[in-house]
Amino acid sequence: MALKLLRQTLIKTKQTTLLRRFSTAAAVASPTEYEDTEGIIMKGVKIAGRPLYLDMQATSPVDPRVLDSMLPFYLSRYGNPHSRTHLYGWESETAVETARAQVAELIGASPREIVFTSGATESNNISVKGVMRFYKDKKRHVITTQTEHKCVLDSCRHLQQEGFEVTYLPVGSDGLIDLDKLRKEIRPDTGLVSVMAVNNEIGVIQPVEEIGRICKEFNVPFHTDAAQALGKIKVDVNKWNVSLMSLSGHKIYGPKGVGALYMRRRPRIRVEPQMNGGGQERGIRSGTVPTPLVVGMGAACELAMKEMEYDERRIKGLQERLLNGIREKIDGVVVNGSMERRYVGNLNLSFAYVEGESLLMGLKDVAVSSGSACTSASLEPSYVLRALGVDEDMAHTSIRFGIGRFTTEEEIDRAVDLTVKQVEKLREMSPLYEMVKEGIDIKQIQWAQH
Repeated sequence: MALKLLRQTLIKTKQTTLLRRFSTAAAVASPTEYEDTEGIIMKGVKIAGRPLYLDMQATSPVDPRVLDSMLPFYLSRYGNPHSRTHLYGWESETAVETARAQVAELIGASPREIVFTSGATESNNISVKGVMRFYKDKKRHVITTQTEHKCVLDSCRHLQQEGFEVTYLPVGSDGLIDLDKLRKEIRPDTGLVSVMAVNNEIGVIQPVEEIGRICKEFNVPFHTDAAQALGKIKVDVNKWNVSLMSLSGHKIYGPKGVGALYMRRRPRIRVEPQMNGGGQERGIRSGTVPTPLVVGMGAACELAMKEMEYDERRIKGLQERLLNGIREKIDGVVVNGSMERRYVGNLNLSFAYVEGESLLMGLKDVAVSSGSACTSASLEPSYVLRALGVDEDMAHTSIRFGIGRFTTEEEIDRAVDLTVKQVEKLREMSPLYEMVKEGIDIKQIQWAQH
């Protein structure tokens, strides 16, 4: 019976699937089931073709050179890196250690200070919860910022439920923390300061070197979420004086599902493991290390080491082209966050007198994210933008454009045209915009309630 079912399945598969050789990094993906000759239909939305991709802060495409480095460890060198008795294990272990050295080199660390994880979320959890639980008898206080990634904020809330105290530092209108406020908040029982290097929503670069100096002065461990900084700005664990640093693979043209945690050895930082098992990764993170993913992250770090400066120059030009292109054609465009201390590949814009949900729906030919939570069940604006003091109506209209290594000038020009066209279309339907054009200050209007 089983043989009969298998035969039927194989015959059916042969009739409905295009058979091709093993993929290489340069292979073109076959058409997916939701594509037709007239466009793409998915989740009830029909668009002309695959959208322009400008959402690099969410994830980046895998660099073909990274994929080439990974494929042998899926197809032929598939040994478990923890198998000590045969060649398959030995060659996988060697590949993992090479990747560890590649990651370490990019951040100026020792390979022995790198622990592989499933991503930056896990690294953040190990850092925040792991440190405080290890030192819980003496240290009961954490300092972080109001604009951290959700996984850091949620880890802090879990610690509060366990009886720890957390101080959430405010940020200025530019998204940066006040160093004097940080200094004043440090207490004798402060066990950790956690401040992200580059913000995922608005791209601002915190003064991590100065933060590290203050933490060193008070002998407080400093953790930074550097998922958005790795491979984009120069990272040096010694200049920054960090004790722990969270890293991600898929933000630097590597694979999803892999990240790393930098843990300083001198002076040594200790954490309580958040996962128990076979004791891999020095007991910090049990579980079989996924060799292909780790190899991919290592290759992505090596490429970033070589190409970061070139990428930054090129992306800066594209960012200016995008911003100037939009501002030349429409008014009421505001950049959220500091323009001076900012990663160039992140451009978060708010458009006055436009509803954010409508703008996003109208931009279905451009893959971008909204700074607000309008795509979820909540219609509350972005907590990051609210922390900056952005007006609620402007926070609702924010769009994050993410530019990367493979973005082209043609894509930027197309994005400008589509964005301008959609904003103009929505403003034509906006009575508020009509009032502003007539010179009425709408903030002075007292709206009657019925």
